[in-house]
Amino acid sequence: MLESTRSFRYPKQEKLKRRKLIERLFTEGESVGQYPLRLVFLPVPEEQEALQIAVSVSKKYFKKAVDRNYYKRVLRECYRLHQYRIKDHLTQPYAMLFFYQTRDRMDFATIERKTQQLFDKWVTSQTLKNAENDVQKP
Repeated sequence: MLESTRSFRYPKQEKLKRRKLIERLFTEGESVGQYPLRLVFLPVPEEQEALQIAVSVSKKYFKKAVDRNYYKRVLRECYRLHQYRIKDHLTQPYAMLFFYQTRDRMDFATIERKTQQLFDKWVTSQTLKNAENDVQKP
């Protein structure tokens, strides 16, 4: 049996909890979306953890806490399974918010597929941004 070198853990240190950092994400953060998901991110060089992430489901779309909690669990699980798509391409520490932004109810497989596409889209956007920065620096 082959052992994987990837870790599929979502440890406490990676959970974004600090209110000031979350507020900074809303005011200064950039975002990338893949319907119905959105990823808001901000480089935070002062952080020790390479990546801190929080998940959110709007009360506007799901009035019942039971429904919001279900989708937050699904988002955390999708992140846990596919975090390597982001972590393998990090050049600096980031803080991120991972949103479910629709009232449409989707099954786990669909959300997982959309998560993969969203993470790949983020990697592509960061790769392009880094390439532009390299060209501008002589």
